Amino acid sequence: MEAVIGLLVMLLGVSHGVETHCDGRQNGAQCYGPLGGTVVLQLMTKASATRRYQWLNKTTVILDVRKNKILSNLIENRSSFTPSDGTFRIDKLSRTDAGEYRLITFDSDGNQLENRTLQLTIQAPVSSVLLDSECLSQGEMKVSCSSQGADSPQYSWTLDDHALTDSELLSANTETNSITLKQHVSGKLVCLVKNKVSRVLKELEKSNCGFIFINCTTLNGTHISQWVFAANNTLCIEPTTAPTTTTATSPAERGLLITAGVLAALVLLLVVGVAVVCSQKKKKKNKPKEEDDQELTYADVKIMQRPGRQMQQRAGPEVEYGEVVFSERPRQAARPAEDECVYAKVRKGR
Repeated sequence: MEAVIGLLVMLLGVSHGVETHCDGRQNGAQCYGPLGGTVVLQLMTKASATRRYQWLNKTTVILDVRKNKILSNLIENRSSFTPSDGTFRIDKLSRTDAGEYRLITFDSDGNQLENRTLQLTIQAPVSSVLLDSECLSQGEMKVSCSSQGADSPQYSWTLDDHALTDSELLSANTETNSITLKQHVSGKLVCLVKNKVSRVLKELEKSNCGFIFINCTTLNGTHISQWVFAANNTLCIEPTTAPTTTTATSPAERGLLITAGVLAALVLLLVVGVAVVCSQKKKKKNKPKEEDDQELTYADVKIMQRPGRQMQQRAGPEVEYGEVVFSERPRQAARPAEDECVYAKVRKGR
């Protein structure tokens, strides 16, 4: 807020005449006055009622004061002397007012007590400041600051109320009227133009010239890290919330995505395999069972009469059985069952 008020005061001063103050009580003092403006010179602490003062430009007496009374003033139409504080005010300064002045002090007897010099320099004040900005091909911004009619102007730059650093500048000299800012720099840029009699500020809101910084890896593995013009960017196009940065998946992230895809495919194949096996088992379970065909082999059977035993009845012969062997036959396609029997030779003993 103080900076804004100061700027308004300075601009007001430029419009209606700038005023400067200078302490001329030391011998050889260097004072500056604004062209067309006012200079207030402190010639003494307080005029003495017992002394006489003469203020001269070379050999010409400009001001003659004795016992606090002004005896003569060659430029009284645009100047005034105040004995109570010892100041001499000169208005409407011109180039001819510049030069070396002397102040001679006498005692009441006319003896010279002091003789000291003062150098007055007249400068044209800074009347206006213009800022011109230009966006370069790689997103840098060149800013030029110019003043109208000022003598010996000096330039200084600030960004958001702090001095510019080398990391923000392509050219490190901030005491010139032209600087080049790097792509990432943004904020309130201020150019201050001053000389010995005035100072004026001019502000510019620095932007990124429509450029964005991209940092990504393309599908073919090429890494890109550079500033590009946003409207023509075709290198890395990915949604991002950052206004100046575009990012893409890293190689590590792409590796994780590929691994996840392979695992998902394996799980899918496993599920399909289990489903096929379960389906086959279910079909077998529902199919009618085929009875195994077996081939019967009968052993020889003999019926014999025991000696010495009378046959009381014909029924109830004694039978001797041999071994019966069942042999499995290979399964064949379903067909009407036919019994194949191999019968043993039966002999009846007497």
